[in-house]
Parts: sequence; C-alpha cells; structure tokens
Amino acid sequence: MKIAKLVAAAALLALSASASFAQALEKKSIALGVGGKPLLYYLPLTLAERLGYFKEAGLDVQINDFGGGAKSLQALIGGSLDVVTGAYEHTIRMQAKGQDVRAVIVLGRYPGIVLAVRKDKAANFKSIADLKGMNIGITAPGSSTHSLVQYLMIKNGLGPHDASFIGVGSGAQAVAAVQNKQVDAISHLDPVITKLEQTGDIKVIVDTRTTKGTMDVFGATNPAAVLYMKKDFIDKNPKTVQALVNVFKKTLTWLSKATPEQIAEVVPHEYWLGDKALYIKALENSRESYSLDGSMSPKDMATSLDLIAKTEPGFKASAIKLENTFDDRFLKAAP
Repeated sequence: MKIAKLVAAAALLALSASASFAQALEKKSIALGVGGKPLLYYLPLTLAERLGYFKEAGLDVQINDFGGGAKSLQALIGGSLDVVTGAYEHTIRMQAKGQDVRAVIVLGRYPGIVLAVRKDKAANFKSIADLKGMNIGITAPGSSTHSLVQYLMIKNGLGPHDASFIGVGSGAQAVAAVQNKQVDAISHLDPVITKLEQTGDIKVIVDTRTTKGTMDVFGATNPAAVLYMKKDFIDKNPKTVQALVNVFKKTLTWLSKATPEQIAEVVPHEYWLGDKALYIKALENSRESYSLDGSMSPKDMATSLDLIAKTEPGFKASAIKLENTFDDRFLKAAP
C-alpha cells in the first residue's frame, strides 16, 4: 500500500510539473509546416502528433501540409508558419539570402530519397548520364528530392537542367505518375518507392535510405529532415522551442525501440496506401534513415553545403557560417 501511494504521489507530481511547464511556455499554439506528411521522411512528426506528445508538453500544434518542402519553407519566410519540419539544406540556402533560419534537432540522418527509372526504361539505362532529356518526377520543385537528383546529374557530367522536373506530390498521385508514364524516372521517398518496387514499375538506381547508399552518394552522412525556424522565433520563445525539441527527442527514442508493426498501427491507416504489409516493408526499408539522438556533426553540415554548392551556380559556399545553421542548445538540454 505504501509503494502504491508513493507511485501515485510521483505521478501527481510529474503531472503538476508538466502543467506548470506548459503554463510557462511563451507560445502554446504553434503553426507547423511540412511538405508531404504521409511520407516516411516525416514519420517522427506524425508519431509525435499521434502519440500525444505535443499535447502532453502543453503545445497546440496545427500541422499544415504542403505539396513539398520548398512550399513549407516559403510559408515560414512569408510569416504564416512558426516552425517547419523540412530538409536541413534549406537553412543554408536561407542564410545565403540573408534569412537567419536554424535547425534545432535532426529527425533524419540520411535523405531516404531513392532515384529510380521506369521498368520499361531500365534496359537502356546504363548510368546517371542517361537521365538527360528525361521527365523526372519529384515531390515539388526546389525540394530535397529535386536537389538530390540534380546533384547526381552534375557529378556525372550533366547540367542541373539537362532533364525536366515534374512535381508529382507525395502520395498516390506520385505512384500514378509512374504507372501512367507521365514521368520516365522518379526521385522520391517511402512508402511511394516501396509501393512502386512491389508493383514492379521501377528499377532503383540510387538509394539513400541506408548507410551504404548514403555513403556511396556523398562519401559521408547527410542530414535530412530537421525541425527548423527563424532565429527571431527562437530568441522570443526559448521555452517553447525547448518543449518542441523535448517532444521530438522523446519521439526519436520511441521510434528507435518500436517495431514496424507498432509504428504502422500508430500512423493514420490511409498512409498505408491500401496495403499494411507494404507499409511495414517500407518502414523496414527506411529504418536506418532516422536519427537516433537528434544530433548533427560539422561533417554532416559540410556535406549538405557541398550538395548546394554543386547544384546552384554562383552559390558562395565560403560565405556560409555553418555554425549558424544548427542551434543545438535545446537538444543538449533535452531530457
């Protein structure tokens, strides 16, 4: 009986502390942007929402889903969003444009992007150079799926505009674009890629869902999805930022221990694309891509900078201060 009372008292104390912390937040209602929430690239966001971690932290997070990462970035710069879950590389691009945007926690340590060609094009496809003149499906122009394929083209002697890029969105419409032969190749993410693999519609050329695949492309790891925001927001709302980082750190810990079956049951079932077994397979394929602790090394940052410098003519990499693209104070303070 004594132990039971102690446990109950501890639970009450924790609840009280949580409520007190929530009351101290500078901003409880958060407008968050994402470019293709059903994609596994953004799985930590969906899990944080579905597991109730935002509410537990006293946050009311309104998630706005855009057609691609570049669009959610535009909304942040335009002032209609507070924070974004998107590609780390955008923080570098914004610094070059005089906008101080900083990541505060890493959600994906590898891009998780796959470049594939339509199966009927595979027989004549010998190298990346064969992308010349093709119509390539991407989530949206300016997004990480776009940048990666341009990076690969430049590394293989092509110009970044030697192919045509078509925004195909993030779900069933992307699958349809391949199956209806609207695109010759696709640079995309799971579960779309696993769906197309299982239906036999594509041949995978480059796969950054794994450590090996990422190292083959970059020679190093390459941070992908992060939580980023303007420095002004960080300065004005440090307790709120800490709460957000705590939520995502807790989510990454849950994700690292959960089985694919457990994860599949948590996400909205429409994310399965009509096939739970397929979604579980996609989770298994992408499992290595998620960050284990939310951190980022200077070498990781440099890899992203190199990608941008190679794909954007005139980009002055020497003017970028990478230490100003990732504020790790909140991650260090997270439980």
